[in-house]
Amino acid sequence: MNLLEINNLETYYGPVMAIRGVSLNVPKGSIVTLLGGNGAGKTTVLKTISGAIDPQKGTIAFAGDSILGKDPDAIALTGIAHVPEGREVFPFLTVDENLKMGAFTRKDNDIKADIDAVYDYFPALKTLAKAQAINLSGGQQQMLAIGRALMLNPKLMLLDEPSLGLSPRLVAEISEIITRLNRERGVTVLLVEQNARMALDIGHYGYVMEVGRIVMEDSCERLKSATDVQEFYLGMKDEGVRGKRRWKQRKTWR
Repeated sequence: MNLLEINNLETYYGPVMAIRGVSLNVPKGSIVTLLGGNGAGKTTVLKTISGAIDPQKGTIAFAGDSILGKDPDAIALTGIAHVPEGREVFPFLTVDENLKMGAFTRKDNDIKADIDAVYDYFPALKTLAKAQAINLSGGQQQMLAIGRALMLNPKLMLLDEPSLGLSPRLVAEISEIITRLNRERGVTVLLVEQNARMALDIGHYGYVMEVGRIVMEDSCERLKSATDVQEFYLGMKDEGVRGKRRWKQRKTWR
C-alpha cells in the first residue's frame, strides 16, 4: 500500500520549471530515498509535498486523500512532518521548548512520554534539555530537528539532507536513528540526500533526479550496483575509465 502517491508533478520558480513531470510512490512503512546533485529538484519535491510551494500541475495523494493545494499547517495535521535542509530549529528556545513546539497542535496527554522517547533516541539532547538551540553543535541541532518532527507523531517524515555538514561519525549515528524510527515506530520516510552511500544503505527503494526529472528508479540494493550510480554518486570507477574526466562521461539514462 502506498502512503504517498505523486503523479506528473510540475513546480515552477517564476518562469523556471524546477520539477518536470515527477511521479513517485512511497509505500507505507518504507524508507524511500531521492538522490541527485545540487539543483536536481529534490528539495523542491519535498517543499511541494509539505505545501510550502504550490505546484502548477499534477496530483499528490496522502493516505488516499488529495493534499494538493492545502496549506502547510493543514498538511502537517494529516501526519506529514518536514525536516528542512539547514535544520531551522528555534534558536533562542531551549531543546525542551523546541520539542514542545513540535507537539503544538496535539491535544492528547502523551506529550511528556513522547519527549522522553525522543531523549531515549537522542541521549545527547537530554543533557542539553535547558540549553538554547543556538548553542548546540550542527549534529545536535540535526538531532533536535528530527526529534521535534517526531513530536508530531508523523505517519510520514520528509528528511532533507540530514547528513549535511556532519562528521562521518554523526552521519552514521543519524542514519542509525532513521532506521530505528522506521523499524521501531513504523515511521515512513522520504529521504533526500546527496550522501548516496548513506541513503542507499538504509533505504528500501530509490529514485534518481536530474534537472527536475526522475531518470532512474529501483530498489536501493539494485541502485548500488548500477554503473551510473556507482560512478556519478558513489565515486567508483573502473580501471579503464580512471584517466577520463568525469564530466565527459555519458550517463546511460541520457
